[in-house]
Amino acid sequence: MTAAQPIPDEELIHLIALTMIPSVGDVNARELLTQIGSAKSIFQTRLSSLEKISGIGKLRARRIKGFNSFQRVEQEIKFIRKFGIQVIPITDEYFPKKLSHCYDAPVLLYYRGNANLNASRVISIIGTRSHTEYGKDTVRCLLEQLSQYDVLVVSGLAYGIDAIAHKNAMKCGLKTIGVLAHGLDRIYPPAHRSLAKEMIENGGLLTEFMTGDEPDKQNFPKRNRIVAGMADATIVVETGVKGGSMITAELANGYNKDVFAFPGRIRDAKSEGCNFLIKKNKAALITEAKDLIECMNWEEKKSDPKIQRSLFVNLSEQEEKILQILSDKESVQIEEIYAACNMKGSEVASAVLNLELQGLIQVMPGKRYRKI
Repeated sequence: MTAAQPIPDEELIHLIALTMIPSVGDVNARELLTQIGSAKSIFQTRLSSLEKISGIGKLRARRIKGFNSFQRVEQEIKFIRKFGIQVIPITDEYFPKKLSHCYDAPVLLYYRGNANLNASRVISIIGTRSHTEYGKDTVRCLLEQLSQYDVLVVSGLAYGIDAIAHKNAMKCGLKTIGVLAHGLDRIYPPAHRSLAKEMIENGGLLTEFMTGDEPDKQNFPKRNRIVAGMADATIVVETGVKGGSMITAELANGYNKDVFAFPGRIRDAKSEGCNFLIKKNKAALITEAKDLIECMNWEEKKSDPKIQRSLFVNLSEQEEKILQILSDKESVQIEEIYAACNMKGSEVASAVLNLELQGLIQVMPGKRYRKI
């Protein structure tokens, strides 16, 4: 699948409107969509019913019912259609699944590009804006070594390591996504306009922000959660102990994602953040792509001869159900298993452990499982 499904006009209008309501936010908006089923129906629901939904209450319910900026929504839709922008709600199959498992994922994304947002291997590369030659060369070597693994490379289109990651990904024939902290009607920094244009043809630009939204300071942590959330692994190349890269690494850890960092000299301010993450066990140390590939289990390996399946396996109903889920995909996060099984957490944990002990499934980094 390479494109999001078209959204009916009425639903699109109300989806965009839902993201514009003050104080509702992504978590509450997602809960509303889950409980009610469609954005249009949310606006048609009675005030008293909205108030009873978890997290909504009287204030948010009144703001939903009192929304009157549909003219602004129509302007946004005109822009979307003029420039062929894909609008991807969290309920769409094309929405990045890895991101959708994050509790605070955006309910709507705007996208220009041709990359598969659900590529099987996705990495985020982050780092300082004021990089050194060491950082530049590290990114180049990493992506050259990863070029045969069909990896989707995500970053934030900022100066420094971000831009280096995007440029080298394209040089290596890899798709790359720039996540923006503003709407698609502009590029920030402006110096990256030509780079952004090239990326649209070799990956894409992705944002949750509407046209007119400026690259304000408070937007960058929101941007960073998408960078961290849509990847299998976040790789920190060079960074100080403060700044956006450290925030992104913390977010990735909070999402139970794998985080890796390249070490640097102990007195080098540009590597101080990487060394700190490694020292505090918040990132695994890597020095080359081989380390990442082995940790992520991306290299095809022969089955471990020590693990033997029983000839006559007697599985419970829960274990059979989990095996069926794993049969349909290359690997599955534990959160997906919880969502699909409709079982208690303790039942899932017990069934997963029994399957692993019987050599029927394998645990992978990032709390992912695959059928052997």
